[in-house]
Amino acid sequence: MKLLGAIEAGGTKFVCGIGTEDGNIIDRISFPTLTPEETMGQVLNYFKDKGVEAIGIGSFGPIDPVLGSPTYGYITTTPKPHWGQYNLVGTVAEHFNVPIGFDTDVNGAALGEYTWGAARGLDSCLYITVGTGIGAGAVVGGKLIHGLSHPEMGHILVRRHPEDKYEGFCPYHGDCLEGLAAGPAIGSRWGQPAGELPADHPAWEMEAHYLAHALMNYVLILSPQKIVMGGGVMKQSQLFPLIHKKLQELLNGYVQHPALNEGIGNYVVPPQLGDNAGLAGAIGLAKLALDREQ
Repeated sequence: MKLLGAIEAGGTKFVCGIGTEDGNIIDRISFPTLTPEETMGQVLNYFKDKGVEAIGIGSFGPIDPVLGSPTYGYITTTPKPHWGQYNLVGTVAEHFNVPIGFDTDVNGAALGEYTWGAARGLDSCLYITVGTGIGAGAVVGGKLIHGLSHPEMGHILVRRHPEDKYEGFCPYHGDCLEGLAAGPAIGSRWGQPAGELPADHPAWEMEAHYLAHALMNYVLILSPQKIVMGGGVMKQSQLFPLIHKKLQELLNGYVQHPALNEGIGNYVVPPQLGDNAGLAGAIGLAKLALDREQ
């Protein structure tokens, strides 16, 4: 079976791995995300003797994933220092003459869960990560969503919680979903990191409010057959029942489907692939790139 390379390029760390076409990950390593020179030096060194036949990259963004675009393969307007307008695909292509798949990290994770995880066997799914930032990717009709560029579902506007006075931390939009509900927003609003807040803290009811509003929009616009929620914040397991309840309240019976009623617990779920969702997705992107050139 062919060996495929995977790069999950995150704002905090890069995770690299080797896998097979069936999604099996046989090796992995991670590096902190420093400057492009430091980080990519470690990435390239990792793959130099692995004999991979394609490489998939799921990257933090915004990125340009549009084939044929002058800046295809670039990380574009990211606020991450040193990484703006960085040619990620070009750097990898300089060193490895293999097909390279490229997409957002969340589109990659959506592909992973669709192919091998919680949405396997379905026609559509949405993957949302809630951590340092918020992003979402979607598979519809068996294909990842693209258009002018890629979805930026973490920056939608949501109704404010009536008791929330926090201004929001997004440098572009202030109080968009990411600005109000990502990990740094929770920590800034409540004065301590999200992971240190007790399960019965009022932060989680407020967090569920924002995430349920976002999910309502996604359900009404995309009608995905499964919603998978990952990322560091979603490791707070008490969030899932709060989100289920609030999503049902917001929809108010308008969309009639068993998945949104008695089946809600199996509709909005954590990643079946766990922390491997992103890396498995990058394996999937590598496989798509390899298939495209055969």
